[in-house]
Order: sequence, then structure tokens, then C-alpha cells
Amino acid sequence: MDFKENALLCAEATEKRLADLLNKASGGATKLNDAIGYSLLGGGKRLRAYLVQEFCELCGRTGIEAIDYACALEMIHAFSLIHDDLPSMDNDDMRRGKPSNHKAFGEATAILAGDSLALDAFGVVCLTPYCSSNQNEQAVIALSTAAGSVGMCAGQQYDLDGEGKRLSIEELTRLVDLKTGALFSCACLLGCIAASASEAQKQAAKRFGLLTGRAFQIADDLLDIHSTPEVLGKTVGKDIESEKSTFASLLGEDGAKALALEYISEAKKSLDDFADSESKERLTEFCDFILTRKK
Repeated sequence: MDFKENALLCAEATEKRLADLLNKASGGATKLNDAIGYSLLGGGKRLRAYLVQEFCELCGRTGIEAIDYACALEMIHAFSLIHDDLPSMDNDDMRRGKPSNHKAFGEATAILAGDSLALDAFGVVCLTPYCSSNQNEQAVIALSTAAGSVGMCAGQQYDLDGEGKRLSIEELTRLVDLKTGALFSCACLLGCIAASASEAQKQAAKRFGLLTGRAFQIADDLLDIHSTPEVLGKTVGKDIESEKSTFASLLGEDGAKALALEYISEAKKSLDDFADSESKERLTEFCDFILTRKK
């Protein structure tokens, strides 16, 4: 089975489990539940969920043992997108080919939907039947670190602070490592935790996630320039409009592409800590996919 086939299976398994989890928690306010489901289900590539499950397999277990960790990470990701689109943040009216959550449900409900997803994710981690309490404790720490004030949220603040400014490559790399790379790195780490991997494997996995996260962001920056809303499913040209520094604006498009290739080459080398397997081959294909994706 190649990367695309397995990624699709992981996405389907994640979607089904997320729907089950949402149904179990459906006793609350109807509008809020509708807003949560609107952003959580039926969209997205589920690449972070794929990485969780693939790294679990890479370390000798089955992806199902990491499914709840994958779902929790997707919940955190969905929360970040809801809040990222708000008028006080990036002010985007479209996400995944449909109106952003705050356009569909109003700003107040959108904020509550994001808050709920962020908090409920940790309950999913703690209650999973597939991993031990010790593993779940490690997963909570990994997830909160990656998502919170020293991870993704810090990256969003750096992003806001950088609007209208010309950042250095070092400053931009720090921003991307936090806003994008932190969740990619966490995804790989969560898969390792679910598989009781060694410390060396966990560090290699985190590095893989960080490097592929950088390359993913460069690809995103280039798509923002050249793609269309119909293909990408969201507003394009926002980086130029808000005068954000990107690798493309600082290095030129050719320079940004060359840097992405360098990051991907390093990411592939970080897989040397793992035994040869179909999972390892698929993760190598995943690296190549990042450079060629169209949306």
C-alpha cells in the first residue's frame, strides 16, 4: 500500500472516530454542537492524523492504537483554524471551500466551538482505551506543549506581530516552527508514544515533523501566490495583502523552493533511526508529496 492509499484509509478512520466522539458528546447546546461538527468533520487532508498513525506503525504497532491521539490532534487543529479565521486574527471568510465558522454561526459561537475543541481534545486523550495511563500522560504533555503558549499559540502571536514587518529568516523560521511545525512534530511524537518507542526514535520523529512542517509552510506560501480559491478552498493572496513575511517574499520563489528541498532531504535522513518497512517508504513518499501538493 502506498502513501496516498494509506493516508486515505487513515483519514477515513479518523473521520469515523471523530464522528463517534462528537455523537457521544452531543448532549450540549445544539448550535454549539453544530458549529463544532461544521469545522471538525467532512473536510481537510487529515495529514496530522496520518502522521500520528503512520509513526505508530513505523514503531511496530497498529494505527488503531493511536487513533484517539490522532483525533485529539485534529480537534486542536480545527480549533486553531476556527480562531485563526476570526476578524481579530486573519479575518478569513472561507475555509475548506465553505464559509468560515464565524461566518456560518457568528463570532461568539465560533469562539466557543474553538474553545470546546481545544478542551475536549484532552478528554479524548485521557479516556482512550488503546493506551496506558502513563502513555496518556505523556500525550497530554506533548499536546499541551505543542498547542499552547510555547507552541502554536506563540506562533500565532509572532505571526500577528510580524504583519507589515520584514522579518529575518531566523525570525520567520521560529514563527513557522511554532505555528505550523509544532503540530506536525507533535503528530509524529504522539505516534511514537502510542507505540512505546525509544527516546531516540521520539527525537528523530519530532525532527521529521519540524522539517516537514517547514516545507509544508513553504508550499502553502507558494500556493497562496499561484492557486485559486476554488482549488485551495480558502482565500488566496492574504500574505501579500497583509504584508506578511514569507520564505517566498524573503528568498524569492526559487530560493524558497530550494530551501523546501533542503528541509525535505533532512527530514528523510531523520528516518534513518527507524527500521526499513512499508511505513518508512510511505513517509518518504509523504515528503515528496509535500513538495508537489496542489492544495
